Amino acid sequence: MSSVEEFRTEIRGWLAARLTGPFAGLRGRGGPGREHEAFAERLAWERHMAAEGWTCVGWPKEHGGRGATIEQQVAFHEEYALADAPARVNHIGEQLLGPTLVAFGTPEQQARFLPPIVAADELWCQGYSEPDAGSDLANVRTRAERDGADWVVTGQKTWTSLAHEAQWCFVVARTEPGSTRHRGLSYLLVPLDQPGVEIRPITQLTGTSEFNEVFFDGARTRAEHIVGAPGDGWRVAMATLGFERGVSTLGQQVGFRRELETLIALARSNGAADDPLIRDRLAHAWTGLETIRCNALRMLDGVAAGAPGPDASIGKIYWATWHRELGELAMSVLGAGGMTAPEEPYELDDWQRLFLFSRADTIYAGSNEIQRNIIAERVLGLPKELRP
Repeated sequence: MSSVEEFRTEIRGWLAARLTGPFAGLRGRGGPGREHEAFAERLAWERHMAAEGWTCVGWPKEHGGRGATIEQQVAFHEEYALADAPARVNHIGEQLLGPTLVAFGTPEQQARFLPPIVAADELWCQGYSEPDAGSDLANVRTRAERDGADWVVTGQKTWTSLAHEAQWCFVVARTEPGSTRHRGLSYLLVPLDQPGVEIRPITQLTGTSEFNEVFFDGARTRAEHIVGAPGDGWRVAMATLGFERGVSTLGQQVGFRRELETLIALARSNGAADDPLIRDRLAHAWTGLETIRCNALRMLDGVAAGAPGPDASIGKIYWATWHRELGELAMSVLGAGGMTAPEEPYELDDWQRLFLFSRADTIYAGSNEIQRNIIAERVLGLPKELRP
């Protein structure tokens, strides 16, 4: 048996043995549009995973991980999804900030911040998007000024996932007055539990609030809590986005396949599959999912080299569009019944929630429009878009 097969067998057995008792009811809980579900219980699960060495599996061993190979990491994420294990509450720290600190952090930053991520003792959120700098991240206006031993941060971030549950935020801020676009930005680690930080939940189409507005009004962080050099924040921030599109996408696709198979079964049972147009759209969804997997496997070459390159944008735009279209297809399969809730309190069912929340898939983590620009300019080498 190869090391990958042994690793897959080990995590599969561990999940089967541990997703029992107090954790049995967590199967399938949480995830996009459903982060409010059993959050405290999922955090307890996360810490149970940490205690038995199953968080941060791809991190180097010297930083608390297992040093798993790319193939082993893929096996982990696939088996986790196949077990229908609960959505992770620490994924922003584990999959985004942690690898960034391994690559760019000082030894002191690694010693301070990585162990609490491994243990799920500190949760993180991502301070990138702003009201005028969402898809156009280089238009950041949040500023940070040096004041003795501190950075003082003033500005606003928006669409900040899980900020209301996090203790820390990694913030892209403008630290060079008068700078524009990609220049003069820095990557700061900012504690949220302090005066000068206000977090306001944003109610989404689904009625839930996993996104937030975060206001910084003279919030402080220590001078040494800057990742990379002052003014080098764009390079660090782009590396973080690369890590976000890493091996975990293979596990995501297991969830997509489960949704598609469930929808096909529904179409067969309610007669929607008798419609040739519906059958054609279901077949198109199946082939699209196979394409997504092929793109993800190709992208792993970039992951093995350190971080996905700009071709990761191909995978992002494809899966986001596919998932949004799956939500639209689900409404067609349901027919008129998809527009109503049966009784009070008129809560959304899983398909209605998928339809509504998947609208966000093509916006967060880089909108479709921005992904097209990246593909055109950095992959195909086409002329850059004209700017005023």
